[in-house]
Amino acid sequence: MREPAFWYRPRSPNSYLLSPLGALYGAIAARRMARSGFDAGIPVLCVGNYHVGGAGKTPTVLALAKLLRELGETPVVLSRGYGGRLHGPVMVNRERHTAADIGDEPLMMVRDVPVAVARDRLDGVALAKSQGATVILMDDGFQNPLLLKDASLIVIDSARGLGNGKVFPAGPLRAPLKAQLARTDALVLIGDGHAADDVAAEISARGKPVLRARLKPDAAAVAQLFGKRVLAFAGIGDPERFFRSLRASGIEVARTRPFADHHMFSRGELAALAADARREQLIPVTTEKDLARLRGRDGVPDGIVPFAVQLEFGDPAKLKQLISDHLYTARERRFSSR
Repeated sequence: MREPAFWYRPRSPNSYLLSPLGALYGAIAARRMARSGFDAGIPVLCVGNYHVGGAGKTPTVLALAKLLRELGETPVVLSRGYGGRLHGPVMVNRERHTAADIGDEPLMMVRDVPVAVARDRLDGVALAKSQGATVILMDDGFQNPLLLKDASLIVIDSARGLGNGKVFPAGPLRAPLKAQLARTDALVLIGDGHAADDVAAEISARGKPVLRARLKPDAAAVAQLFGKRVLAFAGIGDPERFFRSLRASGIEVARTRPFADHHMFSRGELAALAADARREQLIPVTTEKDLARLRGRDGVPDGIVPFAVQLEFGDPAKLKQLISDHLYTARERRFSSR
């Protein structure tokens, strides 16, 4: 779905009219979050967000997977495979699966880390452990109580924040903020904005760490596009963030085409994008996540250039210590309960 504009306005009649539904949804979500989850038997680190839509979870998962390997761990990502037709459990295989099978994010992440897709997360845990996982990285699922989480890292785009702060459908929140703050172990603020400063202050007041991070474009991708005019298109939670990243990298964005999150491009749409690019002599460029969705049985359509980014933490040592501490505590708890 495409996010309603009124979610990011301070006052709106639509938000006011939908507030009763938001209150009901929020009460159910908060009660559900309070349930006890199943213990996977190995540490479970969850990367989530407070709201629907994009915030930077996927780059955060990939950064954590890299760190875990540096710590000698064998991480496996657990995903529901949003947008895919397969219920799983199944280990993602880039040679066999497409985004239509298992979703775009798993297909993108599996280049760097093993990914288990399962609508039933308990089945996914069993599959991940059978692959030798020592740590499970949950991609999303913060509000889902089925699985016990040893640590939950919440990602917020610091330029967008949490919009009007109301619960879906009156606003973007998946549950009341108070209930979500209580279960947050660390906050990851992406970018240099200040829209989430109040949330960061609340997390800090609770004695939990706030980590700053930035999306750094891949140098080769910048070099490939520098000095050229591009047609940028994206079907992610916040396409404007992608367009801003291109411009901030010195790339001339002549035209933009935003689509809804997880948009499945039709042949007609791709043909129209290609025609627009040819007519104005532009290079079509998109995100890696969109490229994963464009990859069909016959590969990726010719001429489309991906713009790769990586998440860089401002204080890598702080992150490393945080993850190490949570892993130690998780294992100590399980050992002492035997």
